[in-house]
Amino acid sequence: MIRAPRAAAAFAAAAFIAIPAISTAPAFAQGFYAGKQVELLIGADVGGGYDVYGRTLARALPRHIPGQPTIVVRNMPGAGSAVAAGQLYNVSAKDGSVIGSLMPGAILDRILSDGAKANFDPSKFIYLASADSGTRVCITYKSAKARTLQDALKEKTIVGASAAGGATRDYAFMVAKATGAQFSVVSGYKGSADIFLAMERGESEAMCGLDWNSLKAQKGDWLRDGQLSVIVQLALEPHPELAARGVPEIWPAIKSETDRKAVELILSQQVFLRSYITPPGVPAERVAILRKAFDAALADKDFLAEAERLKIDVNPSPGEKVQKLIETLYASPPDVVARAKALIAP
Repeated sequence: MIRAPRAAAAFAAAAFIAIPAISTAPAFAQGFYAGKQVELLIGADVGGGYDVYGRTLARALPRHIPGQPTIVVRNMPGAGSAVAAGQLYNVSAKDGSVIGSLMPGAILDRILSDGAKANFDPSKFIYLASADSGTRVCITYKSAKARTLQDALKEKTIVGASAAGGATRDYAFMVAKATGAQFSVVSGYKGSADIFLAMERGESEAMCGLDWNSLKAQKGDWLRDGQLSVIVQLALEPHPELAARGVPEIWPAIKSETDRKAVELILSQQVFLRSYITPPGVPAERVAILRKAFDAALADKDFLAEAERLKIDVNPSPGEKVQKLIETLYASPPDVVARAKALIAP
C-alpha cells in the first residue's frame, strides 16, 4: 500500500498533460494512438481528491500507451459524477480516445437510484482498472458537540453534503438511518472543498463519505492539529491505520441484519474507489491496450514515488476483476437493493 501529502492546489491549473509513450505494441496500435489526443474526463471538481489522483495518474499513463498520445484532462463535476457518466455513455467517442474517471456512486446509481436509468447504464461501461480500494469515514469539526459515533447517536449534528448521487450525501443518510445517528443533512455543496469551507464558516459541523486518504491529502494539518474527529470508518474490512487510531467500524452500531446487508452493498463500491472506464463499444484490441497500460502505469516507479509524495493510496485492481464485480453487484437480491435505496434516500 502506498500512502502519499496534500497537493490539490498544485494541480488545479494543470489542465494539459503530454508525455511521449514507450511501448512495444503492434503497429496497428501505434498507428491509432500516434499523435492522438486522449481525453481523461474526470467527474469531479478541480482541486478535489479525484482530480488530484486523476492528474497524477495521467502523467504516468502515456508512457505505457503505444504511439505518442497526448492526454488532456477535462473536469466535468455534477451529480456525483453522473453528469460525466452521461457524457461518456451518450456523447463521447467510442474508439478508445476517451477515458472516464467516475466516483463509485455513479456506477452503483442504476441499482440504487431509478432516476439514472434513462441516461446511462454503468453495467455496460468497459472497466479498464481501479487504482484504489478505499475506506471512507465520517468526521466532525472542532465546533461539533459530537466527537464520537456514540455522541452522534445523542447529539444533533449538522452534516454538509453534496448533491444527490454524491458519496457525502448518500453516506450521511446511510449512517443516520442504519445507526440512528442524529444527523441533520444539508446537501447541495459542490464537493468536499466547499464543505470544508462551510465548516470554517460555521454552516456545517460534519461530513460523511469522504475517503480516508483524500482526507489526509486535503486536510492532513487539521487532523494533525486536532481540528477534526474521525468518528466511524466505513468499509467492508477495517482499515489498519484507522483501527490503530481507535476509530470504530460501523457494524456494531447496526442492529438489523437487513440493514447490514444493504450497507454491505453500498460499501462494496469502495472496492472500485477510483475506476477508469471507457464507453461501451470500444474495440476489444484497444480495450486490451488500455488495460495493459493502466496495469503498467499503476506499477510505474515514478508514479508510485509521486503518489508517496502526495499521500494518495495505490491499491490497484485489473479491469477484468472490476468488470466481474460490477456484474455481481447488478445481480444483487431485490430486497437488499430496496433497503439500500431506502437507506440513502433523504
